[in-house]
Amino acid sequence: MNSIRVRLGVLGLALLTGFTTPTAASAAQAAPSPTVEEQRLGRAAPQEILRRSGFDTAAPRLARALEGARSYGEARRAVAREGARLWQRAVDRAQGRGPAEHEGREALPWKGGGGRRAALSRDDDRPLYWARLGMTRDVRTWEPEFGLTDGQRAALLDELERASRGQDAIRYPHGEGLKRILLTGFDPFTLDRDIRISNPSGATALALDGTVIETADGPARIETAVFPVRWQDFTDSTVERTLRPHLPKVDLFTTVSQGRVGRFDIERTNGAWRGGFGDNDTVGRTETVPVSDPASQPQWTTTTLPYAAITAAQTGRFPVYDNTSVTEIPAGGTESVVRPDGPTPGSTARAGGGGDYLSNEIAYRATLLRDRLGLHGTLPGGHVHTPVLQFGAGNTTDVTDPEFVRNRLDIIAQVRAILKVAVETS
Repeated sequence: MNSIRVRLGVLGLALLTGFTTPTAASAAQAAPSPTVEEQRLGRAAPQEILRRSGFDTAAPRLARALEGARSYGEARRAVAREGARLWQRAVDRAQGRGPAEHEGREALPWKGGGGRRAALSRDDDRPLYWARLGMTRDVRTWEPEFGLTDGQRAALLDELERASRGQDAIRYPHGEGLKRILLTGFDPFTLDRDIRISNPSGATALALDGTVIETADGPARIETAVFPVRWQDFTDSTVERTLRPHLPKVDLFTTVSQGRVGRFDIERTNGAWRGGFGDNDTVGRTETVPVSDPASQPQWTTTTLPYAAITAAQTGRFPVYDNTSVTEIPAGGTESVVRPDGPTPGSTARAGGGGDYLSNEIAYRATLLRDRLGLHGTLPGGHVHTPVLQFGAGNTTDVTDPEFVRNRLDIIAQVRAILKVAVETS
């Protein structure tokens, strides 16, 4: 009976592989395909955002550079150069440097009522996001005459991601009395709900990168980076690789993401659990947060930001809360329980204060790294959730409007004020 099953299995395999065109060999040589995230780029709203910001030139510029590359080394240098150029261009735009708003393009009628459609304000994070996807799509599908191995293509994509997110451009000037702040933001997400969405944490990163806050104890320099909303990148330790060289040298760090409507939250506790919500590639992961040395991995980490001082200060129009709630499976239990005052001893994490998505995970990873570096008692750090960035009432189609811009500017200003309180208190 076993030998008959083997022969049938071989025959079935032959039928599947031998009589199918193209052959397995030719199928293996098929051109790579864009990701789910990159495929959204062709929709009307992303194209309008790119056109009206002038960032529609970024991907074609990289494509021309790749076309001229005659070796993998030349391609890697081109990718690094254009990725860094994109990041700096986005930072410059957010901080009022560079070309004017429409980059020479026409304004369009604004359906929101009366006159012209609002221009894309400089604080907008979306041109960077969509331009980067155009560039990664070109690298992913590029087939040079000299050939690329899978490993080389992955290295090119990694180079582009890091350079265009500011992850390899974190540098503080030398000098006595200068405090150092490190802040991270995120890409837009939930794009299949609303393709127009912006992420105020990413906008904050662009607006504050390289800027200086004058505090009661002297100047504080802010450096920033932006992270993808993709589970796999976090599994591949993109957070740790970016933050590890800098945490021992900074005076304060905070990861930032978009949270709840109408409020800021300082997240007291972070949990070691992924809840399965789909990321920007529509991939879900339900598991313990994967980190190095899992045998020593705690279920919970805690903020060392001065949350009491932050929540007591007048930092802007949105209220700021000290969020202590978590969801856990109590020791010896099997069912999840919400704990308003934090986890109980021996419990298993099911959601930190910031939930069970990537905002919780970046906070967990950053604070776990702080602790593993022996900095828990000396380095203030944690997570800030911003309000949800909302469009004006009745705007269901336009990519921007005055209330949308005002909300984003107010969130950026309030994050800056929170940093000032945090560094002065610390």
